[in-house]
Amino acid sequence: MSTPLSEHLLSGGPGHAASETFGRFVGSWSLEWSRPGDAAAPEGAVGEVHFGWVLGGRAVQDVWTVPGPGQPGAGEAPYGFHGTTVRFFDEVLGAWRSTWIEPVNGRVRKFIGREVGDQIHLVSTDDAPFLRWRFTEIGPDRFVWLGEYSDDEARTWHLEERMVARRR
Repeated sequence: MSTPLSEHLLSGGPGHAASETFGRFVGSWSLEWSRPGDAAAPEGAVGEVHFGWVLGGRAVQDVWTVPGPGQPGAGEAPYGFHGTTVRFFDEVLGAWRSTWIEPVNGRVRKFIGREVGDQIHLVSTDDAPFLRWRFTEIGPDRFVWLGEYSDDEARTWHLEERMVARRR
């Protein structure tokens, strides 16, 4: 008899020293999503994100759903999304490798993540436009996530999405 995937994937805690960067988010969060400056976007949406230790505590995985289950627009492109990120600390690189997979909009992006002051920046330069995802205003029960893009190879950044997360 085979063991369920969750028993092999999920872990009880961290397995490396750099774990606090993303480990502080482990748990469940409610989200308030907005897309400033996009007149066609919904005025706002509520969603959720869940973070957990995976792969023997060597990685942190999250699952983001906006709008949340049962909400209008859930699972509908282009504004709805349901995706996951797997990230691990690469000792040689001295940074986090992170991959976002989001089937509703058909997106896969690789990022390199580092702490920058009191923020966490994840930058993707593997496709156009460049993306920068920032965790800001980080506290024990709240953080703000900003999704930005650059169409000039990271010389300037434009805000595309904003999410306020509150711990459940």
